[in-house]
Order: sequence, then C-alpha cells, then structure tokens
Amino acid sequence: MHVLEAAELLVLWERGATRHALDRSALLSACARPELPAQALADLPLGDVTAALLSLREAQFGPRIDCHFDCPACGQRLELVLRTHELMQPAAKATATIEVAGLELRALTLRDLAAVAHEGDAARAACMLLQRCTLRGDTQALDAAALREVEDGLEALDPSADLAFSVRCAACGEEGTAQLDAGVLLWDEIDAHARALLAEVHALAAAYGWSESEILALSPARRAAYLSLVQA
Repeated sequence: MHVLEAAELLVLWERGATRHALDRSALLSACARPELPAQALADLPLGDVTAALLSLREAQFGPRIDCHFDCPACGQRLELVLRTHELMQPAAKATATIEVAGLELRALTLRDLAAVAHEGDAARAACMLLQRCTLRGDTQALDAAALREVEDGLEALDPSADLAFSVRCAACGEEGTAQLDAGVLLWDEIDAHARALLAEVHALAAAYGWSESEILALSPARRAAYLSLVQA
C-alpha cells in the first residue's frame, strides 16, 4: 500500500474538502486501489471499499484507532481503542450473490448509496436500496419476517459493509451498538493532518521565506526540528 507523502496528502485533502462524504470515500478508495478505474470502484461491494479504506488508513496512520462513543443511556463518553484488522469480517460465502426470502441479491455499492443519498425518509431509502440490489424476485411481497431474513442475508454476503460492534458503558452498564464509517474516519484524520501541515508551512514560510514545495520536501523530522527553532 502506497503511503502518501506530505504534498500528496495536501492534494488529496484539497480535492476532497468540498465533496459529499460518499464522493470522499470514492476518492480515498481510488488512492487505495489505483489499479481500478473509477467506475469499477463505484460498483465494488461496500465491504471491499471498507477493506481498501482500512488498509490505506493503516498504511498512513498505523493500525491503532482511538475513537469514542457516547452512551445513549447516561451520556458518558467512552474511549475506545480498535485495531484495523479486528474490524474486518470474512464473508461467509465466496459468492457474488445470495438467495434469501425468494430473492436473489447482490451486495450494496457506493453507487447504490449515492442513488438514495437525496432521500430524506430512511424507510423509503431502505426500500430503494433493496430494489437496487435485487436481481430476481418481488420485493413488494415481503413481510416483516422476510425483511429480517433479507437483512441477515445481506450481512452474511458482505459482513464488512457495515462496521458495527457491541459496547458496554463502564459508568451505567448499558449495552449498545457503535458504528464506524471507515470513509469518515479516514477523511477526518486526513483533514487533521492536512491542516497541521498547512500550519507548519505557514510558520516556516513566515520564518525563512521558503516555498510550500520546499517545506513539504523536507522530512517530517527536519520540519519538526526547524519548527522547534522557530518556536524557541
């Protein structure tokens, strides 16, 4: 996995700064899977996208993920430490589709999510997604039990599409489920590092008159050493 240099990270940050979260995930996926064309990335199962994003995140920032979760019962903020390899779940079957509740289904993709991103009603958006990933069968004839089968089937087909894990509040004992969006996680870290880099460029340019490209060409250790001299 290619590790982004400082200049590359800033270019990526600039390209994604004003984009929708789904477009950012596609942009980050393209960095993680440069061998694939953009159209192919949009049609990858979400679990494959998640795997690519977590691989890029690990290469860029390491395997440890420090995050937090607010307990819905008491509001206590819980500090969580995760590892990228712990978040990935192997698919139950090495198949492209699954048959459940009289339907043949494929895994959801970024293109599917983009198609319903404008829909404000969650229930309607879920119905639209089901219709999009149904290759054969009548989605209108499903009762509540069948819909649960469908949900379980899609999760088994692509278990890494939705990163969810159980948590227990240390303060009140409440148990709940936390979710992690790999695209949002990675983008937040890229955004923070890009802004830190810009602050370094600003400080060193003001002190020495160097250009941005000259400053970014310095190794992180040398930039830090010059910054310590400026701050002293």
